[in-house]
Order: sequence, then structure tokens, then C-alpha cells
Amino acid sequence: MVLLPVTLAAAAAAAILNIWLALRVGAVRRALGVSVGDGGKESLQRRMRAQLNFVENTVFVLVLLAAIELTGKAEAWLAYVAALYFLGRIMHAFGMDGGNYAWGRMVGTVMTLVIQLGLAIVAALIAGRVL
Repeated sequence: MVLLPVTLAAAAAAAILNIWLALRVGAVRRALGVSVGDGGKESLQRRMRAQLNFVENTVFVLVLLAAIELTGKAEAWLAYVAALYFLGRIMHAFGMDGGNYAWGRMVGTVMTLVIQLGLAIVAALIAGRVL
């Protein structure tokens, strides 16, 4: 049996983070009395986009983590990269709220893109038998 501990832990973290993001959306929905859509409310739009942006990016990261791990080329660094990815996504979520933590949006976005690109490069190098 193939065990993918990094991918399994990352998928669990992704599910938990997605639930947290959904609860944040729900809290704003309740506060604003908006059941469906965004009601033209910027705070709700920001929370909804933070969750959707997470979903849009996380699928690629999970696939890359699993693919790299399946090759047997993954070492401890892969777990650290996954952890940094989720830290970046949390920073992005808080940054999307604006205010004092608005800087987190840019930092989280950069972390997401750099990590995704790095994983893609590693995967391509493994596929090309360079690594």
C-alpha cells in the first residue's frame, strides 16, 4: 500500500481551512442578512473571493504534492512547503478583509504563486528525469 503522509496531511489541512473560510463567509452573511449572492456588499464579496481563491489554487497544490510524493523523490522539504502554502492562504484570507491586515493579501498571494510555481518546476524536472 502506498502511503502519502504529506498529501494526506495537506488534504486534511485544506478541508479544515476551507471549513474555516466557509464559516467566515457565513458569519458575514448572517451579520448582513444576505442569504443568496453577495447583496452588493463588499465585505461579503471579499470573504467569498477569499474562499474561492483558496479552492482555485489548492487543487493544483494538492495534485502536485501527491504527484511528487508518489515518485518517491519527496523528502522533509515537501511537508515544509505544504505548511508554508497554508500559512500563505491564511494570511491571504485575513488580508482580504482589508484594514490593518490588508498586507496579508499580497504576501499570501506571492507565497501561493511562488510555492505553486516551485512545485510545478520540481514536478517537471522529475518528469523529465532531471531529478
